[in-house]
Amino acid sequence: MSAFQMVVFDLDGVLVDSEIIACGCLRETLARHGVELDLNEVFERFLGRSFSVVETDYQRRTGHPLPASFPAELNALLIARYRTALRVMPDATRLLRSLRTPRCIASSSTPERIRLSLGLTELGELFDANVFNTTMVARGKPAPDLFLFAAEKMGARPDRTLVIEDSVSGVIGGKAAGMTVWGFVGGSHYTGREAGGMLLDAGADRIVERMADLLPHLSEAIPP
Repeated sequence: MSAFQMVVFDLDGVLVDSEIIACGCLRETLARHGVELDLNEVFERFLGRSFSVVETDYQRRTGHPLPASFPAELNALLIARYRTALRVMPDATRLLRSLRTPRCIASSSTPERIRLSLGLTELGELFDANVFNTTMVARGKPAPDLFLFAAEKMGARPDRTLVIEDSVSGVIGGKAAGMTVWGFVGGSHYTGREAGGMLLDAGADRIVERMADLLPHLSEAIPP
């Protein structure tokens, strides 16, 4: 296998164990506005996708636009929960400090939520300015735009780029960009759920269960 020129990490559910928090907050906020979903439905519909998907789904269900107050309500709840419950994925910091290749983040989250996550976990210093989000491109995941944008900015060839993703939409987007994609299933949102097969069906080249499992594979692929 050729050496990877770059590793692209999703943020939520990969580097930080945030998806169970964020999806729980989204479920609560939707319920306040008349849309009752169980947590598994929230995972299936919105995991790894941009907020525009929530807006579209809400309008389809209710016949009305998402209330103007909704984003602020959701954000306030997220901030409160993140400040008390957000954790770095086990071994993620050790992995990042050990990598000998360029790395970046490509996230569907809002810039504000990304800054909050990186600040609370102190992961921001390990990426410098190499953090890309959906507002920078025309289409979010599962389109390949964000991954291709990241590769262009980082000077890496897509076919020599590795993507670490936990969502179906992220896997589809990474593969559509012509990249190698490894599906990560170590987040709390996958506890008790069979996610590996789902990500393989979406096109993932490999399933990784723990951050600690990544380092040997990357060390094999990345020259000194």
